[in-house]
Amino acid sequence: MTLRIAEIFGPTVQGEGALIGQPTVFVRSGGCDFRCSWCDSLHAVDSAFRHDWTVMSTEDVWAEVQNLSGGRPLTVSLSGGNPAIQDFGPLIQRGLEEGYRFACETQGSLAKPWFSDLEMLVLSPKPPSSGEQMDWVAFDACLAVRPANTVLKIVIFDDTDFRWAQDVAGRYPELPLYLQPGNPETDPDLPVDLNDATGRLEWLIDKTLNIGWFTPRILPQLHVLVWGNKRGV
Repeated sequence: MTLRIAEIFGPTVQGEGALIGQPTVFVRSGGCDFRCSWCDSLHAVDSAFRHDWTVMSTEDVWAEVQNLSGGRPLTVSLSGGNPAIQDFGPLIQRGLEEGYRFACETQGSLAKPWFSDLEMLVLSPKPPSSGEQMDWVAFDACLAVRPANTVLKIVIFDDTDFRWAQDVAGRYPELPLYLQPGNPETDPDLPVDLNDATGRLEWLIDKTLNIGWFTPRILPQLHVLVWGNKRGV
Protein backbone atom coordinates (compact mmCIF):
# COMPACT_ATOMS: atom_id res chain seq x y z
CA MET A 1 0.00 0.00 0.00
CA THR A 2 1.44 3.38 -1.02
CA LEU A 3 0.25 6.90 -0.28
CA ARG A 4 0.95 10.24 -1.97
CA ILE A 5 2.11 12.52 0.83
CA ALA A 6 2.59 16.27 0.52
CA GLU A 7 4.07 16.65 4.00
CA ILE A 8 4.13 15.20 7.50
CA PHE A 9 4.80 17.64 10.33
CA GLY A 10 4.38 18.27 14.04
CA PRO A 11 3.78 17.94 16.82
CA THR A 12 1.96 21.25 16.73
CA VAL A 13 -1.51 22.21 17.88
CA GLN A 14 -4.61 21.83 15.77
CA GLY A 15 -5.43 25.30 14.52
CA GLU A 16 -9.16 25.08 13.89
CA GLY A 17 -12.40 23.21 14.38
CA ALA A 18 -13.55 20.89 17.13
CA LEU A 19 -10.03 19.80 18.11
CA ILE A 20 -8.52 23.29 18.18
CA GLY A 21 -5.51 23.51 20.50
CA GLN A 22 -4.97 19.75 20.65
CA PRO A 23 -1.37 18.48 20.16
CA THR A 24 -1.32 16.85 16.74
CA VAL A 25 0.89 15.36 14.05
CA PHE A 26 -0.40 16.18 10.58
CA VAL A 27 -0.27 13.82 7.62
CA ARG A 28 -1.13 15.95 4.61
CA SER A 29 -2.03 13.93 1.53
CA GLY A 30 -1.40 15.04 -2.03
CA GLY A 31 -4.30 15.50 -4.42
CA CYS A 32 -7.83 16.88 -4.30
CA ASP A 33 -11.01 16.64 -6.33
CA PHE A 34 -11.89 20.29 -5.53
CA ARG A 35 -10.20 23.56 -6.54
CA CYS A 36 -11.51 26.12 -4.07
CA SER A 37 -10.89 29.73 -5.04
CA TRP A 38 -9.40 30.56 -1.65
CA CYS A 39 -7.48 27.32 -1.05
CA ASP A 40 -4.55 27.89 1.33
CA SER A 41 -2.88 24.53 0.68
CA LEU A 42 -2.43 24.43 -3.08
CA HIS A 43 0.89 22.66 -2.58
CA ALA A 44 -1.17 19.63 -1.52
CA VAL A 45 -3.98 20.13 -4.02
CA ASP A 46 -2.73 21.19 -7.42
CA SER A 47 -1.20 18.46 -9.58
CA ALA A 48 1.40 21.03 -10.65
CA PHE A 49 3.06 20.26 -7.29
CA ARG A 50 2.88 16.48 -7.67
CA HIS A 51 6.63 16.24 -8.21
CA ASP A 52 7.05 17.59 -4.67
CA TRP A 53 4.84 14.87 -3.20
CA THR A 54 6.43 11.71 -1.86
CA VAL A 55 5.13 8.23 -2.57
CA MET A 56 5.41 6.44 0.77
CA SER A 57 4.40 3.06 2.08
CA THR A 58 2.02 2.87 5.01
CA GLU A 59 4.90 1.67 7.20
CA ASP A 60 7.10 4.61 6.14
CA VAL A 61 4.35 7.09 6.98
CA TRP A 62 3.80 5.39 10.32
CA ALA A 63 7.52 5.44 11.08
CA GLU A 64 7.62 9.21 10.49
CA VAL A 65 4.60 9.77 12.71
CA GLN A 66 6.28 7.79 15.49
CA ASN A 67 9.54 9.65 14.97
CA LEU A 68 7.87 13.06 15.22
CA SER A 69 5.80 12.09 18.26
CA GLY A 70 8.67 10.38 20.01
CA GLY A 71 6.58 7.21 20.15
CA ARG A 72 4.09 8.89 22.50
CA PRO A 73 0.48 8.47 21.35
CA LEU A 74 -1.32 11.62 20.30
CA THR A 75 -3.82 12.71 17.65
CA VAL A 76 -2.87 12.22 14.01
CA SER A 77 -4.78 14.49 11.64
CA LEU A 78 -5.30 13.33 8.07
CA SER A 79 -5.65 16.39 5.87
CA GLY A 80 -4.89 17.51 2.36
CA GLY A 81 -5.88 18.06 -0.31
CA ASN A 82 -8.60 15.56 0.20
CA PRO A 83 -7.37 12.54 2.19
CA ALA A 84 -10.49 10.60 1.19
CA ILE A 85 -8.98 10.12 -2.27
CA GLN A 86 -6.56 7.60 -0.77
CA ASP A 87 -6.76 4.53 1.46
CA PHE A 88 -5.61 5.50 4.94
CA GLY A 89 -7.30 2.47 6.49
CA PRO A 90 -4.09 0.45 7.04
CA LEU A 91 -2.33 3.48 8.59
CA ILE A 92 -5.22 4.04 10.98
CA GLN A 93 -5.24 0.39 12.04
CA ARG A 94 -1.47 0.50 12.59
CA GLY A 95 -1.77 3.56 14.77
CA LEU A 96 -4.73 2.31 16.76
CA GLU A 97 -2.67 -0.71 17.77
CA GLU A 98 -0.22 1.69 19.43
CA GLY A 99 -2.80 3.88 21.14
CA TYR A 100 -2.81 6.78 18.65
CA ARG A 101 -6.02 8.60 17.73
CA PHE A 102 -6.96 9.69 14.23
CA ALA A 103 -8.98 12.60 12.94
CA CYS A 104 -9.73 13.46 9.34
CA GLU A 105 -11.02 16.59 7.63
CA THR A 106 -12.66 16.27 4.24
CA GLN A 107 -15.24 18.17 2.21
CA GLY A 108 -17.52 15.15 2.06
CA SER A 109 -17.23 14.41 -1.64
CA LEU A 110 -16.01 10.81 -1.23
CA ALA A 111 -17.02 8.23 1.38
CA LYS A 112 -14.48 5.72 2.67
CA PRO A 113 -15.11 2.75 4.99
CA TRP A 114 -12.14 3.75 7.17
CA PHE A 115 -14.08 6.86 8.29
CA SER A 116 -15.77 4.66 10.90
CA ASP A 117 -12.39 3.95 12.57
CA LEU A 118 -11.65 7.63 13.20
CA GLU A 119 -11.89 9.28 16.59
CA MET A 120 -13.33 12.30 14.79
CA LEU A 121 -14.50 13.05 11.27
CA VAL A 122 -14.68 16.72 10.34
CA LEU A 123 -16.93 17.28 7.34
CA SER A 124 -16.19 20.67 5.84
CA PRO A 125 -18.57 21.32 2.94
CA LYS A 126 -17.44 24.20 0.77
CA PRO A 127 -19.63 27.33 0.61
CA PRO A 128 -20.45 29.33 -2.54
CA SER A 129 -17.36 31.55 -2.23
CA SER A 130 -15.22 28.48 -2.97
CA GLY A 131 -16.55 28.24 -6.51
CA GLU A 132 -17.39 24.57 -5.94
CA GLN A 133 -20.76 22.81 -5.89
CA MET A 134 -21.49 20.29 -3.17
CA ASP A 135 -22.93 16.90 -4.13
CA TRP A 136 -25.24 16.18 -1.20
CA VAL A 137 -25.80 12.59 -2.27
CA ALA A 138 -22.05 11.99 -1.93
CA PHE A 139 -22.05 13.92 1.34
CA ASP A 140 -24.83 11.74 2.73
CA ALA A 141 -22.81 8.65 1.78
CA CYS A 142 -20.06 9.92 4.11
CA LEU A 143 -22.59 10.06 6.93
CA ALA A 144 -23.41 6.41 6.35
CA VAL A 145 -19.87 5.44 7.45
CA ARG A 146 -19.25 8.20 9.99
CA PRO A 147 -17.84 7.61 13.47
CA ALA A 148 -19.79 8.67 16.55
CA ASN A 149 -17.82 11.93 16.72
CA THR A 150 -18.65 13.65 13.45
CA VAL A 151 -18.94 17.43 13.11
CA LEU A 152 -19.58 20.09 10.49
CA LYS A 153 -17.07 22.87 9.94
CA ILE A 154 -17.90 25.69 7.55
CA VAL A 155 -15.68 28.59 6.55
CA ILE A 156 -17.52 31.88 6.11
CA PHE A 157 -16.31 34.66 3.83
CA ASP A 158 -19.45 36.72 3.18
CA ASP A 159 -23.21 37.03 3.66
CA THR A 160 -23.93 34.45 0.96
CA ASP A 161 -21.74 31.89 2.72
CA PHE A 162 -23.45 32.69 6.00
CA ARG A 163 -26.95 32.07 4.63
CA TRP A 164 -25.69 28.88 2.96
CA ALA A 165 -24.30 27.68 6.30
CA GLN A 166 -27.70 28.21 7.88
CA ASP A 167 -29.29 26.02 5.21
CA VAL A 168 -26.67 23.29 5.74
CA ALA A 169 -27.19 23.41 9.50
CA GLY A 170 -30.92 22.94 8.93
CA ARG A 171 -30.22 19.99 6.67
CA TYR A 172 -28.02 18.25 9.27
CA PRO A 173 -29.30 19.41 12.68
CA GLU A 174 -27.84 16.35 14.42
CA LEU A 175 -24.25 17.36 13.62
CA PRO A 176 -22.39 19.80 15.89
CA LEU A 177 -21.53 22.90 13.83
CA TYR A 178 -18.36 24.98 13.88
CA LEU A 179 -18.09 28.26 12.00
CA GLN A 180 -14.91 30.15 11.32
CA PRO A 181 -14.06 33.24 9.28
CA GLY A 182 -12.17 32.61 6.07
CA ASN A 183 -8.65 33.87 5.46
CA PRO A 184 -8.53 35.68 2.09
CA GLU A 185 -4.73 35.78 2.00
CA THR A 186 -3.56 32.43 0.63
CA ASP A 187 0.07 33.23 -0.20
CA PRO A 188 2.27 31.66 2.52
CA ASP A 189 4.97 34.26 1.85
CA LEU A 190 2.73 37.20 2.70
CA PRO A 191 1.97 38.30 6.26
CA VAL A 192 -1.53 38.09 7.68
CA ASP A 193 -3.22 41.35 8.64
CA LEU A 194 -4.09 40.49 12.23
CA ASN A 195 -6.43 43.48 12.57
CA ASP A 196 -8.35 42.28 9.52
CA ALA A 197 -8.42 38.70 10.84
CA THR A 198 -9.78 39.91 14.18
CA GLY A 199 -12.31 42.09 12.42
CA ARG A 200 -13.60 39.19 10.34
CA LEU A 201 -13.98 37.09 13.49
CA GLU A 202 -15.89 39.89 15.24
CA TRP A 203 -18.13 40.26 12.16
CA LEU A 204 -19.00 36.56 12.22
CA ILE A 205 -19.66 36.55 15.97
CA ASP A 206 -21.89 39.62 15.76
CA LYS A 207 -23.77 38.36 12.72
CA THR A 208 -24.49 35.00 14.34
CA LEU A 209 -25.54 36.30 17.74
CA ASN A 210 -27.58 39.20 16.39
CA ILE A 211 -30.00 36.83 14.69
CA GLY A 212 -30.23 34.60 17.76
CA TRP A 213 -28.47 31.68 16.13
CA PHE A 214 -26.98 30.04 19.20
CA THR A 215 -26.28 26.55 17.84
CA PRO A 216 -22.85 26.97 16.19
CA ARG A 217 -19.54 27.34 17.93
CA ILE A 218 -17.60 30.23 16.42
CA LEU A 219 -13.84 29.82 16.37
CA PRO A 220 -10.83 31.64 14.92
CA GLN A 221 -8.24 30.02 12.72
CA LEU A 222 -5.68 29.79 15.51
CA HIS A 223 -2.82 28.93 13.19
CA VAL A 224 -3.47 32.06 11.13
CA LEU A 225 -3.48 34.30 14.21
CA VAL A 226 -0.31 32.75 15.64
CA TRP A 227 1.75 31.69 12.64
CA GLY A 228 0.24 33.70 9.80
CA ASN A 229 0.30 32.05 6.38
CA LYS A 230 3.27 29.85 7.18
CA ARG A 231 2.82 26.71 5.10
CA GLY A 232 2.38 23.48 6.95
CA VAL A 233 0.76 24.84 10.10
